[in-house]
This record gives sequence, structure tokens and C-alpha cells, in this order.
Amino acid sequence: MDLLPQELRKTLPPLYSQESTSVPIVLAKLFTPDAGWTWYIKEEDGDWLLFGYVIRPGGGVGVFLALRNCGHPRPAPASCGARSRVSAGPDQ
Repeated sequence: MDLLPQELRKTLPPLYSQESTSVPIVLAKLFTPDAGWTWYIKEEDGDWLLFGYVIRPGGGVGVFLALRNCGHPRPAPASCGARSRVSAGPDQ
């Protein structure tokens, strides 16, 4: 499953580059429709290590996410797995 297309990965800023930005740009959204978890991706290190925010049941936090660990099918009945929504720009 291609959660983050190569074209989009090329546009993600490097890790820590938006640290001093008051309004960081989020370019991708990953989510698990069956579990209520959503990741908003804002930076990438070039080796599938991403940084962004996760909204989960109980709250939200800034997190690092290794994309190589995502997108694997889960056993039934929770077989939805992670999905992606690619943004066309910072306002979407």
C-alpha cells in the first residue's frame, strides 16, 4: 500500500525545519478509520522517518512515525489498516 506517494515525499520539508514556524504546513493525513487515530505529517528525514501530530482517542501529541511500520493489513475483524489523504497544499 502506497500511503505516501514519492511525489509528495519529495515536497515534505526536512525534520526540524518547521520548528520555529508558528503555523507549520501539514501535507499529508494518515488515518485508521476503524480505530480513530489520525496522523498529520509535516516533515520527513528522507528515510521514511516522519514527524507530525497524532490525534487519538484521549488526546493529541507531536510524534515521530516510521512509515515502514504502517500500512500492513491487520487481522480481521479490524482489517481496515492505515489509509492516506494527500493534501494539495497547506490550506486543505
